[in-house]
Amino acid sequence: MKRIAIAAALIAAATVAHAASKPADTIYRNGYVYTVDAKDSVQQALAVRAGRIVYVGDNDGVKALTGKKTEVIDLQGRMLMPGLIDGHMHPQSGGSRLLNCSLNYESLTMTQFQSRIQACLDNDKKSGPDRWLIVVNWFQQGMQPDGVETTAATLDALKTGRPIIVRSSFGHSALLNSKGIKLAKIERDTQDPPGGKITRDDKGNATGLLEDAAQDMAMNLLPPLTVAENLAASKAALAAMRQQGITSFLDAYTDPETMTAFANLHQQGKLTARAHFAVLIDLDKGATPQSAVAELLKQQKQFDQGPIKVAPSMQVRHAKLFMDGVISAPAFTGAMIEPYLVNKGTPEKPDWQPGSSNGPASYFAPEALRTTLKELARAHIDPHIHVDGDRAVRESLDAIADLRATPEGKHVRPALAHDEIVDPADYKRFAQLDVTPVLSFQWGKPAPDTLGALKDFMGPRRYALVEPQALLLNAGARIAYGSDWPVDPLDEWFALKVGVTRTAAPDAGKEYGGTLTGQPGLPRAAALRAITLNAAYTLRQETQTGSLEVGKLADLIVLDRNFFTIPAEDIANIKVLQTMVGGKIVYQSRDMR
Repeated sequence: MKRIAIAAALIAAATVAHAASKPADTIYRNGYVYTVDAKDSVQQALAVRAGRIVYVGDNDGVKALTGKKTEVIDLQGRMLMPGLIDGHMHPQSGGSRLLNCSLNYESLTMTQFQSRIQACLDNDKKSGPDRWLIVVNWFQQGMQPDGVETTAATLDALKTGRPIIVRSSFGHSALLNSKGIKLAKIERDTQDPPGGKITRDDKGNATGLLEDAAQDMAMNLLPPLTVAENLAASKAALAAMRQQGITSFLDAYTDPETMTAFANLHQQGKLTARAHFAVLIDLDKGATPQSAVAELLKQQKQFDQGPIKVAPSMQVRHAKLFMDGVISAPAFTGAMIEPYLVNKGTPEKPDWQPGSSNGPASYFAPEALRTTLKELARAHIDPHIHVDGDRAVRESLDAIADLRATPEGKHVRPALAHDEIVDPADYKRFAQLDVTPVLSFQWGKPAPDTLGALKDFMGPRRYALVEPQALLLNAGARIAYGSDWPVDPLDEWFALKVGVTRTAAPDAGKEYGGTLTGQPGLPRAAALRAITLNAAYTLRQETQTGSLEVGKLADLIVLDRNFFTIPAEDIANIKVLQTMVGGKIVYQSRDMR
């Protein structure tokens, strides 16, 4: 057996040596080539042939790969690095929202909120009186002044007879006008659906605000996107990704219509990023773990395109599970170990004490979660679990610990998305159980949703722990990044800046100056590894992408400035000059020369 292994190794080495002697298709020279290899080494040059990297080293060594047809790109000292891998986003929703009435994530007064929506109504000359107006990217937590209450009456004041739904950018709340409430058949005796909440006033009447699963009461009434609209949304999403430098992504909550649109683009040769999809596992509507996983496998059979290839393709190998909602006010649907605080004093003299609520019961009961995870493991599907509050985190880790004790559970790659607050007792469990926290770095800054109400309702001890990015890293966790777009605008470089600095944008306002809590920011190398190799690990493609090493796919980007040498605040201003996927340039800025 040893002789066979030695012979195979010699043949492989000879094959590599022969391949290395052939001219490259593309060569990059005179650059700051940041590899994200095991040593985070920096080189000068890189060569690509047939969609793969065939050389990483100095300028002299790459000369031998230069042929008559080789394109040689002089980087002029610019930074070349692996393409970005977004480990948690919602591209179809992001793309479709580019086509809808949008509030653009802005902090608005009530008057501004109403006038922006009225303008959308006035500009829509084609829709009839019964067609829903869908308003998106509402920064609910940023409404001014702090604590202002938006209800159906806010929308009823608009000049229209149309039903209106305003969707929070966080994705966990929606606001209806009175006509929308009527169409959704929400009455005084309507029960909250499992995993959802109908917000009511002190008289028991629905205010128009629906939380989490209750949103479906209205969302299910909206006209579905047409085939053409779905295709347009996919195209818009991919265009935005190319410009950001995203070469792989996980759609963290998909559906067959979305996958059909991406499959159509793949057939047309227009899929410009490696596309991974997570199918929702939801037991609220009578499904069992077995039937839910069976449905996932049915969709996998229809849309998964097999092993990773040079050209971008589609993989369906993840399941999305929700354990809770969000910890932010006014939802408080994040599952907490200890209760949220309530003001038992007055606005002038507040007295914050533990209240009666620590959020909803987790959306998966312990036994249902354990059974579901075991079914997924048997099917070789990796779970991607939404956890926002510390109780949701703990219960998920407990179930994964149980899973790890089974033969089928030893090879699963579970990810816990968001982790906005984690009890310190659970920090080390991520590394111990080999669970990857997928974090949205841009949330770790002073903002309307992280200051004020959140600080009050958490109390100082817990508030000091929110957005524990460096705390988890220092406990040994493999940190990965996911933008959660369109919860926020798609701006990976702003997110990386926040990850490093924990500061807001310069124009955010004086009240949002300084850093969020006393936690440190991430080291720059750790932040980049999170959005490259570590995110690749969660997608099971770390042997193919995520770093610039010989034999890996040529998924790479060129930047207009050096991530490591510029002032930390300037990271937000980085622009991608070129994006390459599988050796093919899919985006190039006019400034790339």
